[in-house]
Amino acid sequence: MFRTALRNVLAHKARLLMTVLAVMLGVAFVSGTLVFTSTISDAFRTSSQKSFDNVDVAVMPASPDKPGGTPAKDRLDGKALDSLARLPGAASVTGTANGFTGISDKDGKLIASGANSRGSNYFPGKDGKDARYPLKQGKAPTGADQFALDAGTAAKGGYHVGDTVRISADGPVRQQKLTGIFTTDDGRVAAGGSLALFDTKTAQKLFGLSGGYSEIDVQAAAGTSQAALQQAIDKALPKGSATTATGKELADAEAKAIDANMEGMRTALLAFAAVALFVGIFLIANTFTMLVAQRTKELALMRAVGASRRQVTRAVLIEAFLVGAIAGVSGLVAGIGLAALLREVLNGFVAKFPEGPLVVSPSAAVAALGIGTVITVLAAWLPARRGAKVPPVAAMNSVHAVATTKSLLVRNTLGALVAGLGTASVLLATSAYDGDGTSKIMLGGGGMLLLVGVFILTPLLSRPLIALATPVLRAFGTSGLLARQNALRNPRRTATTASALMIGLTLITGMTVIAGSTQQGIDKLAVDALKADYTISMEGHTQLPTTAEKKVREVAGVTAVTPLREGMATIGSGGAAQRPTLLTGVDGAQFGSLVRPDISEGSLGTLRGDRILVDQDTATRNGWRAGSRLPVTFQDGKKSTLTVAGVYQGNQMLSGVYLDNRTLAPHQKDISDSKLLVKMAGGATDAHKDDLVEALGKNPAVTVADKKDVSNAIASMFTLLLNMLYGLLAMAVIVAVLGVINTLAMSVFERSQEIGMLRAIGLDRRGIKRMVRLESLVISLFGGVLGIGLGVFMGWAVGQLISAHLPTYELVLPWARMGIFLGLAALVGVLAALWPAFRAARLNMLTAIKAE
Repeated sequence: MFRTALRNVLAHKARLLMTVLAVMLGVAFVSGTLVFTSTISDAFRTSSQKSFDNVDVAVMPASPDKPGGTPAKDRLDGKALDSLARLPGAASVTGTANGFTGISDKDGKLIASGANSRGSNYFPGKDGKDARYPLKQGKAPTGADQFALDAGTAAKGGYHVGDTVRISADGPVRQQKLTGIFTTDDGRVAAGGSLALFDTKTAQKLFGLSGGYSEIDVQAAAGTSQAALQQAIDKALPKGSATTATGKELADAEAKAIDANMEGMRTALLAFAAVALFVGIFLIANTFTMLVAQRTKELALMRAVGASRRQVTRAVLIEAFLVGAIAGVSGLVAGIGLAALLREVLNGFVAKFPEGPLVVSPSAAVAALGIGTVITVLAAWLPARRGAKVPPVAAMNSVHAVATTKSLLVRNTLGALVAGLGTASVLLATSAYDGDGTSKIMLGGGGMLLLVGVFILTPLLSRPLIALATPVLRAFGTSGLLARQNALRNPRRTATTASALMIGLTLITGMTVIAGSTQQGIDKLAVDALKADYTISMEGHTQLPTTAEKKVREVAGVTAVTPLREGMATIGSGGAAQRPTLLTGVDGAQFGSLVRPDISEGSLGTLRGDRILVDQDTATRNGWRAGSRLPVTFQDGKKSTLTVAGVYQGNQMLSGVYLDNRTLAPHQKDISDSKLLVKMAGGATDAHKDDLVEALGKNPAVTVADKKDVSNAIASMFTLLLNMLYGLLAMAVIVAVLGVINTLAMSVFERSQEIGMLRAIGLDRRGIKRMVRLESLVISLFGGVLGIGLGVFMGWAVGQLISAHLPTYELVLPWARMGIFLGLAALVGVLAALWPAFRAARLNMLTAIKAE
């Protein structure tokens, strides 16, 4: 049986090549994903560990007490640095003062993303150098107008030593002289961030540390362990004034964080690979089904000379195993190349990754080989069993048995039950959404059942749907009618071929419907919730310059402005209400003219004195209502009473507790604004936006966003996911094309005699080609129609769950894109038919007529 299987593999190289390619693509994506994520994780881990090479114990402030800022107790003073320097077992002590620092390029735009734009201090040791930042060019900064820049950012901005650079560290734009360019092992810089260095006094002033430090790093003397040094530091510092961590603990925590961050990317990429493999299963099953059908006589002869059913099954499965093993090995090699390519592409367009070698883990190799063989063998199992049931008497003729009425009835009944159960589960999930994970699980499970059920029913659905194309096919004469008959002759084969496209288009159509509907819902939400024309904020979630509000109010055309200031307080007298609550201070007199909250109780009115506005979730959780009087303890420990003036429905634009800034400010040590809401006469225009940007000093770190910009920022994650899914569609389309080519090629081989007869009675080569192309086109469009229909239904169902969190959500059907998807399905059919049509037209009619 092994020799027989090996002979069949070697005898049908071209016929099985596309099956190998389909499996290889899926395996390559899996192994490539594992290699890519292992490579990036290892590079980040190595880079982060280098950052802690000179840190045995890190000393950090106990805790922040103000969101987005660095209050007085969230810093370590100079006395702590001096006392640690005198500590036995401490070889060296380094004080770090860091915070947000945006670097502008020569066009006035921020070079790195806000989250990775950082500034720190150059802390020279006894030798006058800071070992953390080796200087590549120039010298260290020594004055308030000087700074040094990491080599990567300097190269991106085209800056050289001696240049004057526009930066934003303490808010307003500063003109700093670049005195030095340095290298660093900082992981965030390696990932595409920027790092600016100032002398220590300048950094402390810029980042509001008042002569203190945001962290102190201590290096142990020879013979002192990290644990022993940590214990000594804990004893030396006042209790509760700081927290400590060893360098090993920090490195381990960083490694875990990196792995956690990579897990999301790994899961998404593996999901893409799973879909490609899922689509590939249909191609493999289809291929082996046709191989078994074409070898009916051969298998029957094997049975006639004594082979048992088990031996025949084993022969087909061995053949599948060999194909899978070849695909697994080639897929692993292709996956390694794909990982290298993916790293270069993402490095150039998405993010910057640290340098490092490709990491091919044993798990990636095992996964590639295991998936390649297991998927192929499983897909070939049913065709193998079907081949084993071929009776020896079938050797007397070359026509294999067609599906019986009973088998079709069983299949259709099973398909109807599975599809019905899936549909019911989806509808139940959308109608009884409970806000927890149960409905999501029901929706996901129901969607999978519906997809499987439709796949099972596809042979039944193919007849009426393909029949709808009859009037169009008649226009192509005999070739069109023959193409229709060929598509309907073997509905199972047609269905399996079309299902590959159906699955891919279901996913992409569903996500396109969800993304488009969500975008419109967020756009409507921005219009409904905000009266303000502009929202002004800083990159990196830092605070706006203290002068920003004054400068904006002076701009011609501004009619209303409110700053948003954050603070913490404990509201209520017990239970859950005792938890610290985030307060947002606003200009109570103008707040109502800048927002449009959906009030469910009470009224907005004018926020002044003890009046507050509370979102519905907070009010429900704490049992508050309009008119409730609530005891409050502010940050400074002072107590008062607040009155709930109104309760509103929270959303992505407005949420939390709002009160007047004149009530909040007396209890805050550092007053700074997280955002500004601005309304202008005449609404949002390009001229008004330019005026605001000019008034704020063309600060590259300041974002002036209109309502459309705000909604786009919220919806950006949907856009990113949609673009990734378009990549998934490309993978599914490639596999689907292979499936259609395989099906048509085998169909041509199977119908050689029929094609010869058609040629003999007058159908020319052009007519044969047209027949094969139309058959391919009909099958592809059939899969496209099913996929788009299922995608719209699933998009609607998911939208019902989203609407519970986004009240302005409404279904939007992207007709133009769906038309493109259907056109793409047609293009797949045309391209897939090129080679089979050419092969059919080249058949010698006399040889074909004699073929069995």
